Amino acid sequence: MTNRNPMRVRSGVLIAALVVALGACKGDDKAAAPAAAADANPWPQVAWPLAEDAALEKRITDLMATMTVEEKVGQLVQGDIASITPDDVRKYRLGSILAGGNSDPGGRYDASPAEWLALADAFYEASMDTSQGGKAIPIIFGIDAVHGQSNIVGATLFPHNIGLGAARNPELVRRIGEITALETRATGMEWTFAPTVAVPQDDRWGRTYEGYSESPEVVASYSVAVVEGLQGKVGSPDFLDGRHVIASVKHFLGDGGTTNGKDQGDTKISEADLVRIHAAGYPPAIAAGAQTAMASFNSVNGEKMHGHKPYLTDALKGRMAFGGFVVGDWNGHGQVKGCTNTDCPATINAGLDMAMASDSWKGFYETTLAAVKAGTISQERLDDAVRRILRVKIRLGLFEAGKPSSRAVGGQFALLGSPEHRAVARQAVRESLVLLKNQGGVLPLSPKQRILVAGDGANDVGKQAGGWTLNWQGTGTTRKDFPNADSIYEGIAQQAKAAGGEAVLSVDGKYTQKPDVAVVVFGENPYAEFQGDLQTLQYKPGDEADLELLKRLKADGIPVVAVFLSGRPLWMNREINAADAFVAAWLPGSEGAGIADVLLRKADGSVQHDFTGKLSFSWPRTAVQYANNVGQEGYDPLFAFGFGLTYADKGDLAALPEDSGVTGDEGASGVFFARGDAGSGIALRLETADGQGVTVTKVPEALEGDLLRVTGVDHQAQEDGRRLAWSGKGEATVALQSHTGLDLQRESNGDVMLLTTLRVDAAPAGEAWLSVGCGTGCTARVALSPTLAKLPVGQWTRVGVPLKCLAKAGADVGKLDRPWSIGTAGAMTVSVSRVALGALDQAEVAVDCAR
Repeated sequence: MTNRNPMRVRSGVLIAALVVALGACKGDDKAAAPAAAADANPWPQVAWPLAEDAALEKRITDLMATMTVEEKVGQLVQGDIASITPDDVRKYRLGSILAGGNSDPGGRYDASPAEWLALADAFYEASMDTSQGGKAIPIIFGIDAVHGQSNIVGATLFPHNIGLGAARNPELVRRIGEITALETRATGMEWTFAPTVAVPQDDRWGRTYEGYSESPEVVASYSVAVVEGLQGKVGSPDFLDGRHVIASVKHFLGDGGTTNGKDQGDTKISEADLVRIHAAGYPPAIAAGAQTAMASFNSVNGEKMHGHKPYLTDALKGRMAFGGFVVGDWNGHGQVKGCTNTDCPATINAGLDMAMASDSWKGFYETTLAAVKAGTISQERLDDAVRRILRVKIRLGLFEAGKPSSRAVGGQFALLGSPEHRAVARQAVRESLVLLKNQGGVLPLSPKQRILVAGDGANDVGKQAGGWTLNWQGTGTTRKDFPNADSIYEGIAQQAKAAGGEAVLSVDGKYTQKPDVAVVVFGENPYAEFQGDLQTLQYKPGDEADLELLKRLKADGIPVVAVFLSGRPLWMNREINAADAFVAAWLPGSEGAGIADVLLRKADGSVQHDFTGKLSFSWPRTAVQYANNVGQEGYDPLFAFGFGLTYADKGDLAALPEDSGVTGDEGASGVFFARGDAGSGIALRLETADGQGVTVTKVPEALEGDLLRVTGVDHQAQEDGRRLAWSGKGEATVALQSHTGLDLQRESNGDVMLLTTLRVDAAPAGEAWLSVGCGTGCTARVALSPTLAKLPVGQWTRVGVPLKCLAKAGADVGKLDRPWSIGTAGAMTVSVSRVALGALDQAEVAVDCAR
């Protein structure tokens, strides 16, 4: 079905570019920038595909003439469902709501589709209720349906974009967009924050898997298809009908090019390269009629995009003639210089039309209203933003649509994970797989064998689906949360049984009867955004359990097939050496059976499906090969962009070097203490109340007078923890001290926790506290003793404190020099094995910040 001609992508880009160029030459779009000095301007000219509609514009003009300034400002504000109610919408006449990654009906990630739809109805009805005054302007409900309607139990989960990029099939992506739109509409929403058209250039970035490719050409080739899949094709009867949703191309601009791959960081680049690389997906998306674009968290050459008028207004809306509206990212406006989450007229003046003031909406509304009344935001700028938002709502037919449950597919929950939709997702899995090694032609496997399926990813749908799955980080889910899915093991087992063979599940790889072959499924645990940022491209530094499993099975004389789940290429030389076959499976989503379709032969011995996937990201030679993108000077990857074996190829691979190239103390970011030692650039200190103390370089160690003593303790390995005993003779503190200071501003903006894995050995006799510090007069403290008193003695527990709680308590989380400390003046003994940042649902117990 899919044309694998290597010219296909190149031709698609040329056609898209030609469409853009020809449209610009027509000169029929008055919003387009004039052609003068075009050669000196690196930004392309684009023809917005929707002709001006005089009747629509008159309708908007007439409506706006009746709107108060308060109602107009309300249209510019988007609040999150965890922080806003239908009554708030009714009172403030807000223009939009969203469901963030951890925001769900009733606060439950596994809320039913019916609960989602009922919530959408309630917000819609509030926006149309004029009993308290105001105009009936329908609200628009946005959600991150980024690999299917991935927030909803039972929805079809497609491979994340990195896998779709390996498939090199724009028409498949178009179909995925159509299905995502249907399942999103069925559950009550009409706007998805997709597609991501980032061009990741450093695979340490935690959002790499949201990009289709490191190649601008591949990204551009997908841009039209996914936008048209989500919205319908401009000019066709189905454009923005009740079976389609609004798309949002994101994140404008440069999110994939930040220094060191740091999420929300600074992209230092020439304007020409910014346009050539990072803007590649936008002209095709605009030419396809994308109705919204999302501003990016990152800076470009030091200036935050949420406040970048030359790019948001002059380039995007002017030169590229974007005729939709620009929405912000989660409190992204608060990072603009001189702004806070609740006060930022500069972002509206820069060209943002709707602020994602998720949990800050009320304060943002009030200060924006004051800024308009004071003239800080001009009436012209306000009206332009409101007009753009209303234009999109009218194009979508929201004013006539009725409540979400009464629309074309509202409440048709049979669409969620329907057999037809799952079949498309299964095809996408098959086409995304990339074969890197096939020593001796061990693949494809006979299904008639005894197949051992091992590894912690073998029977874990949540792990194979990755981040942005039922919650922001994709963690904490169980098998019952995926009723319309097959794990990888289940897919293999079904086909083996049907052919007369047998698949045996053993996560740890132990067996009683020796198998004929082993399929080991392992890889990265789910993550999203900055929580996935890495310092190097090492795979789980310090944790070699997966490698040891591969080696143990191989030593038993069993052929080993490695199926690697990941959101990016990583340095895997040792694991590749230890396996007979190595498959990059990315994050395949709900359809694990698609992997069995390719690994296993038919019962008659013929090939079911060959490998067709090709790397859309270059594979590194070492764990420090960060500049590893096709076309770069000195390009020398282990497996090049476009590499991918088929069954016709000789898949033998000589042993790879096993030197990672990592020097110094480089490991997982966001880990402050683990395996008995403080993280890189951090010291463990014991201190008295006046700050005098000792840096712990060995154990045992103690403060003078034995106020506080530290000794080694075992948790998961020998002396991988520290036992902290307070004598009760005076106040003492144990602290992690950063040598350089830590900027956790972005983490505090999300639902990130400071997690301490601890064991209470003797409950506190008096007040105990957990604190963070950022210099004199900049300490935030929360009471810890009530939490510790409730924990069972002798049991390890992950205790979490939200970073945003510490920020509210007075810490400047942008410059922490003390990211963690525990203190008391009373007697207490606590053992600690790990201190790290983590997701909300990773805390087994949360500290009550109100205390």
